[in-house]
Amino acid sequence: MAHQIKVCMGSSCFARGNAKNLQLIQSFLEQKGIEADVELCGLRCCNRCAAGPNITIDDTEYHHVDSGTMLDILEKTFR
Repeated sequence: MAHQIKVCMGSSCFARGNAKNLQLIQSFLEQKGIEADVELCGLRCCNRCAAGPNITIDDTEYHHVDSGTMLDILEKTFR
């Protein structure tokens, strides 16, 4: 795997945007044809609820990720 994306699936992050972010990530990877090159996994809770929604790509943590920010992050990471 070239990259790893971890999506916090804790109730706070999921309700505050990671449900939508997960769909956005899946669509993005599919459109780019890179699903096989990226490990996508969910985490129970990142213990950073106040900073959520939280997502980690490779070793970089992103906080307060909304769908617009998520798309920018994906475009930058997977040019």
